[in-house]
Amino acid sequence: MGATKTEFDSPWKGALEFYFQPFLQLCFPTIHAVIDWSQPYEFLDKELQQIVRDANLGKRFADKLVKVWLQEGEELWILIHIEVQGQRETGFAERMYVYYYRIGDRYHRSVVSLAVLCDPYPKWRPQTFIRQTLGTGVQFNFLVVKLLDFRTQWQILEASQNPFSIVIMAHLKTQETRHALEQRKAWKFALMRRLYEQGYGKQDILELFNFIDWVMKLPKELEQAFRAEMMDYEEERKVKYVTSIERLAKQEGHKEGHKEGHKEGHKEGHRQGHKKGRIKGRKEGRQETIRLLVKAMQLRFGDVPTDFPARLESFTVEQLETLMEAVLTVNSLDALVERLEAIASPSATTITECRAD
Repeated sequence: MGATKTEFDSPWKGALEFYFQPFLQLCFPTIHAVIDWSQPYEFLDKELQQIVRDANLGKRFADKLVKVWLQEGEELWILIHIEVQGQRETGFAERMYVYYYRIGDRYHRSVVSLAVLCDPYPKWRPQTFIRQTLGTGVQFNFLVVKLLDFRTQWQILEASQNPFSIVIMAHLKTQETRHALEQRKAWKFALMRRLYEQGYGKQDILELFNFIDWVMKLPKELEQAFRAEMMDYEEERKVKYVTSIERLAKQEGHKEGHKEGHKEGHKEGHRQGHKKGRIKGRKEGRQETIRLLVKAMQLRFGDVPTDFPARLESFTVEQLETLMEAVLTVNSLDALVERLEAIASPSATTITECRAD
């Protein structure tokens, strides 16, 4: 399954940014233990982009470069690469090495290289790159976590209060249910219910829902059944975190427009009246979509710029639908504004993301 999005829409990337400390604690505890978490850490996106250009390796979706401070006071850069394509790659170890020496060469910083492998192949475990010629050469080692290994540690994941455990559980269950979509729906709901039962707050629930909803993709009928379960469950708990900004809210606008169109058409009593009614219905449906979109922005980010509704008036229905999906995946209002500009521009660059299935 594929989706067309810009780079900052990657849910893996968002999960890394939002849960960087829990990610290290769960996946690389020895690295987590030596970092001074009282000091702020910084994501070095511009520096990483320059390295990618220098190395001529193309866009890498879930790569992150982070500056942290060690407990001894030393600055350290951490390169994280998540291989989300779900396949073995012959040049993987070499690419890790190229990143490493490019960062050292350009910025003269100490670097720790971490790799997260999401593929389903137990024996594929690249950890070393070696290049030797006539007695000279180099050996580069990097640290690896294989998400597949967590299948044998499922009870640990279930007992964990670490939010990144939910990310790993969603990924593993997506792989396991590739040909069992009814089971996938059941696990998707179980993971969402788990967030509420473990006492996660609204922001965590929304962030983790973004990832779960993206990776555990369902066909339309099963997705509708999942939505219905979530609505009932949230009504029971008297909260409306997910159902208030559901990603299919755009369909409600279409439905409203269709209904209003028929109503007006019958009222006019002839074909011209029906035509006018459909036009009016489409307009009102479009206004409903904009209203839902603005409400979703407010639920996620609080106050939004006052000019947002006016700017959305010039958007096509397709652009509004794309923006609704962006509201659910970006991690800040600034990123949403950037996304809005990209959607409005006909030259916006898009690429295809790869999911775990």
